[in-house]
Amino acid sequence: MKKLCPAVLFLGLFQLFFLCPASAAPPGQKSASLQIKGSDTMVNLGQAWAEAFNAIHSNVNVAVTGGGSGTGIAALINGTCDIAESSRAVEEKEIKQAEAKGIRFNQETVALDGIAVVVHPSNPIKNLTMDQLREIFMGNIKNWKILGGPDWPIVLLSREVNSGTHIFFKEHVLRRGKKKAQEEFSPGALMMPSSYAIAEEVANNENTIGYYGMGYISPRQKVIAVAKDAQSPFVEPTLQAVRTNAYPISRPLYLYTNGTPKGVVKEFIDFAYSKEGQEIVNKTDFVPIK
Repeated sequence: MKKLCPAVLFLGLFQLFFLCPASAAPPGQKSASLQIKGSDTMVNLGQAWAEAFNAIHSNVNVAVTGGGSGTGIAALINGTCDIAESSRAVEEKEIKQAEAKGIRFNQETVALDGIAVVVHPSNPIKNLTMDQLREIFMGNIKNWKILGGPDWPIVLLSREVNSGTHIFFKEHVLRRGKKKAQEEFSPGALMMPSSYAIAEEVANNENTIGYYGMGYISPRQKVIAVAKDAQSPFVEPTLQAVRTNAYPISRPLYLYTNGTPKGVVKEFIDFAYSKEGQEIVNKTDFVPIK
């Protein structure tokens, strides 16, 4: 797996290079701009797509911004971005908010991901079931010794509530996919502002457990193998395990636009689906859909 670029810490505006076809505008003149906002999980992927897109399309000003899936979806609703990157599907309340402003969501599934559960490399725990993860993150298991580990208190790390990864983990691990379930993260869980922040804290605190998209995996954290139940095999979030849905915490990654993509927005999404775009998905440690 690749090492995470520290620049993600800033969830920054990745102001990328200004390119577009020479026929579209005189050299050096910007002919279009493209604002992409949203998922921290996808921000490195979005940046890599934009850099490669710029090599083909000159004079387009592309900016990629993180902040969380909810931030990107809100920006699309408010008309302050062209494409929202999201690691979760839009919610019913967001659809209603969009409709009130004349926005119609168009959803593009551009990659697949596995949410990796990680601990400090010194932690001897290697395997956990979905039920054990649920009890840990709800705060019902508070010490690693209960799971056969050392006598250390468990420090819970979660993404903040605006994160699509937070929402997906809550819905699929804590609530087991049940629509009307009410389970929540432990009040003692530390809500971290980014996947990078979780990665750094896990690398530096032997008591911690956290989660993030598999594109953030590095040797500085130990990845836990997860089983659907006590009778199922333990599986790590590899490309093949996510592609075949063998890994229990797998998910699609989306690009959202307002209505059917047109112009430079369509060109960017077409590039994400292209052979080169899907190779970039693979290189950034996500799973291509093609």
